[in-house]
Amino acid sequence: MARCDQGYRCDVCGGDVENITQSDLYLHYVLGEVDPELLHLQTERHLRCNPVVAQFIVHSSFEPILVSGLFGKSGLDPDFVTEEESRVTGAFLRLREIYDSGQDLPITLYPFPGMQDRWKRVAPSQ
Repeated sequence: MARCDQGYRCDVCGGDVENITQSDLYLHYVLGEVDPELLHLQTERHLRCNPVVAQFIVHSSFEPILVSGLFGKSGLDPDFVTEEESRVTGAFLRLREIYDSGQDLPITLYPFPGMQDRWKRVAPSQ
């Protein structure tokens, strides 16, 4: 992880986000939603501390999260839910793959292929 690979403090619960498999920030980075030039400026939280996103992780190693109300996936369009589950679970699995490999992979290789092109097309916010 950035900041000397020592993790970040969760801005929700205050606990340490100990590795990238728990990181909401790195999940969004893998998805191409955080520019690598701005990664070190973003706040961090545990995946479980962002239940609206975490509810879309569908994997045996991740205890399911149920969100009720307006943002719960039970009330969303089923096609959207299927797409989000695929996308977010894929990013979660990419984080596990990076972490489990034990390799010192350059951070620019964390995101899904093609994300670098996305960052070039979208100018960073000031």
